[in-house]
Amino acid sequence: MKVILLEDVRKVGKKDEIIEVSDGYANNYLIKNKLAVPLTKRSKEVLDRRLDEEAKDEEARVKEFEKIKKELENKIISFKVKTGANDKVFGKVSTKQIADKLKEMGYLVDKKMIKLDTDLDVLGIHEVEVILHKRVTFKLRIELKK
Repeated sequence: MKVILLEDVRKVGKKDEIIEVSDGYANNYLIKNKLAVPLTKRSKEVLDRRLDEEAKDEEARVKEFEKIKKELENKIISFKVKTGANDKVFGKVSTKQIADKLKEMGYLVDKKMIKLDTDLDVLGIHEVEVILHKRVTFKLRIELKK
C-alpha cells in the first residue's frame, strides 16, 4: 500500500514522502496513529499544493535574506571596547552582542546565524561569516575600537 507520511518516521521515511509499505503496517500503525494517509488522487493533490506553497514561502524568505545581505555586506559595525595595557581588550565580542547590535539597526539576525572563526578580542577590523540561509551567506565586518 502506498502512503504519504505526515511526520518523520524512524527507519521508514521523512515527512511528505510517498512510500510503499505493507497493508497491515499502513492500516494498523501509520494511519491509525495519524503518521500517514493513504495515497489517493485527492491526497496527492493536497500534498502537491502544500509543497508548492512551502516552496513559494521559501523563495520569499530567500529574497528577504538577499535584501538583508545586500544592505549589510558593505557596512562596518563598530563596537567600543575597554582596553588595558598594550591595547589588550578586556573580554571579547560575542555573537549575541553582534546580533543585538544588528537588532538595534533593524535587522533580525539570530546569533546562531553568525559564525566566528576566532575570538574577537583584538582591536581592528574582523570579518565574521553570517549564514542567513543555506543559499545566502556573506561576510560581515566588525570593528573593535577604544
